[in-house]
Amino acid sequence: MEEFKEMEEKIAVISGAGISAESGLKTFRDDGGLWRQYAFTDLASPEAWRRQPEVVLEFYNERRRHAHEASPNPAHRALARLEDAYEVTIVTQNVDALHERAGSGRVLHLHGELAKARSCVDESLVYEIGGEPIRLGDTCEKGGQLRPHVVWFGEPVMAFDRAIEAVSAADKVLVVGTSLSVYPAASLVDYADNAGEKVLVTREVERPPTDFQWLRDNAAEGVPGLVDRWLAEAG
Repeated sequence: MEEFKEMEEKIAVISGAGISAESGLKTFRDDGGLWRQYAFTDLASPEAWRRQPEVVLEFYNERRRHAHEASPNPAHRALARLEDAYEVTIVTQNVDALHERAGSGRVLHLHGELAKARSCVDESLVYEIGGEPIRLGDTCEKGGQLRPHVVWFGEPVMAFDRAIEAVSAADKVLVVGTSLSVYPAASLVDYADNAGEKVLVTREVERPPTDFQWLRDNAAEGVPGLVDRWLAEAG
């Protein structure tokens, strides 16, 4: 019988909008132009979807196109390299697929995924659409209109229990590209008690966790060097 090798050390990465901004993607609150005339709740809420679905779809179609055209940056690619020596789970607030496109194999999307659509009549029906738009009249096999597979204001985040498990079990925790001001995602750092090393990589943060080492760098500058060190320590 084949012997199981000893489990690798576990790393949990909590990523936010800052890491994607360095690939040229605007954050939700930075989307400008036409969208400045709308309140957030007019673009990203169940009420907005019921009131003006065509506007909601247009907004997300534009965001999806931009995300599809963007490329992973050095921080995304460095995090993927960690899998050479560690068991890595990335918990992201981002709705783009840049972590996956960089090569990361285990990514939990708390706020959903732009590259997917789901049915309005059966939320278990989720479809890969890449960078393609969703139009009114695009339906699932049950006849329900397709909507963006993202979390709107007032909806529960996705995979949060799995995210807690990943952070709680991690030997190292890295927080990158987030101000830790969006909840419940920001509360994940409270579950990192078992981690022997905790690192925060960001230029700005409202309240840095007291037990995290704070590297005041942009993600693309600070993450590759940290990854190099962790890979060297792993041998």
